[in-house]
Amino acid sequence: MKFVPLSLHGAYLIELERLEDERGFFARTWCAREFEAHGLNPRLTQCNLSQNAKRGTLRGMHFQAAPHEEAKLVTCVSGAIHDVIVDLRAGSPTYRQWIAVELRGTGATWRGLYVPEGFAHGFQTLLDDSLVFYQMSEFFAPESARGIRYDDPGLGIEWPIPGPIVSVKDRSYPTL
Repeated sequence: MKFVPLSLHGAYLIELERLEDERGFFARTWCAREFEAHGLNPRLTQCNLSQNAKRGTLRGMHFQAAPHEEAKLVTCVSGAIHDVIVDLRAGSPTYRQWIAVELRGTGATWRGLYVPEGFAHGFQTLLDDSLVFYQMSEFFAPESARGIRYDDPGLGIEWPIPGPIVSVKDRSYPTL
């Protein structure tokens, strides 16, 4: 795995190093030792799968509040997503800043997004039938589940597809 630091401190793109032959390829997607060596949370307690039928589906912006803050490794297994994270750490030099990356489940570039604790996360599907796989450092704690508006004017997140398909719950989150 190749760890590529992003502009928000603690966030990384995880690029897979593929071993290829006539059958296809093999790549390691997780190694606690390698994550720990890069100063990332190596704990893995829960994995989740999000199936999204329609292009333009938007999920987010979600996070868990203390004491259940979570790190995530997000990969797109099939289809494609526009993946966004926002730094919510009050003392951080990148507080309230966001970045977006494209993750694809097909093609030559297989990569994941490491989302540190204290970040909100969301994505918009770029293709029908996009499947997203999350590896989490904490168990889901409903009492700590939080969110911020995906269209918060104070953040100015740019989503690629207008008129997104958004749940009532995600539309009801407050602005930051």
